[in-house]
Amino acid sequence: MAVTAEPAAPTAAPPKTRATAPRRKPLRHRLRLDWPLVVLTVPALAQLAVFFYAPSAYSVIAFMDYSPYRSLWENPIVGFTHFQILFEDPYFVDALLNTLQFAFAQLLFVFPTSIGLALLMHSVISTKLRSTFQSIVYLPYFFSWVLVVSVFTQVLGQDGLFSRWLVGMGGDRLDIMRDPDSFMFLAWLQWTWKDAGWGMIIFLAALASINPALYEAAAVDGANRWKRLWHITLPSIRPVIVLLLILQLGSILSVGFEQYQLQRASVGWGASEVLDTFVYYRTILSANGESLGTAAGLFKGVIGLLLILAANNIAHRLGEQGIYQKS
Repeated sequence: MAVTAEPAAPTAAPPKTRATAPRRKPLRHRLRLDWPLVVLTVPALAQLAVFFYAPSAYSVIAFMDYSPYRSLWENPIVGFTHFQILFEDPYFVDALLNTLQFAFAQLLFVFPTSIGLALLMHSVISTKLRSTFQSIVYLPYFFSWVLVVSVFTQVLGQDGLFSRWLVGMGGDRLDIMRDPDSFMFLAWLQWTWKDAGWGMIIFLAALASINPALYEAAAVDGANRWKRLWHITLPSIRPVIVLLLILQLGSILSVGFEQYQLQRASVGWGASEVLDTFVYYRTILSANGESLGTAAGLFKGVIGLLLILAANNIAHRLGEQGIYQKS
């Protein structure tokens, strides 16, 4: 008679050991090791404290009937009166609409231009040609707006190169620098010439981090240039695009001051008035306008913060990291 072996009893699984996080070093020990790095950050922290955080404490004057001839806490509280005056001011409404138009024009035209320039430079094989083109495109970023406006005046002004060429061809003079209707197009040209190079450098750094083996494998599988761009290049730089887009939305109501102030006399305040110039004229050049100008600045800051939080939340929902990660 055959003897059947009894099945072996199941052995107990070894108990799971909980992974313990490495013990964090005490703060005193870390400061003793990294004190040179801490010393290097002191000037930056001092600059932030003196020029950013300390002045931010005076945002409370937006809720006061402020006078510089009284101490801060002697000014009477008026609540949201200045915000009500602000929203009822037709000049503020016009400045807000102009600011939104300029901001969305920057997002729709200048931002994609930087991406396009970066992709173009990334496809250039010659290192010498790439370095030369990068230097030429990136150089205007360091120009002041005074120099930028002066250059455009010499080219597109009444006596500029373009106007002289039209006269030489038998046409009439064309003064784009004084035309309010074309100021949006003019501002777009100035933004692109000055700022597109900076964005190009950032996207080039993101493109340099892509593994070349991905392009080689895609080429072996038969993917052409456009498919490699769509399936490898753009997904690889998408986190950087999302990050810069969120930061751009956060400063959507801060389109600049010098550019519009320098051309205000030429095209008129109706075409060039933005929130920054409105705050300047309401605060500096008007009597007792500190509270109203501070209310406008506080409005800009709150809207920018809300846009950053909303855009970052949308980025998380789409699977991107954004500017910060959820805990």
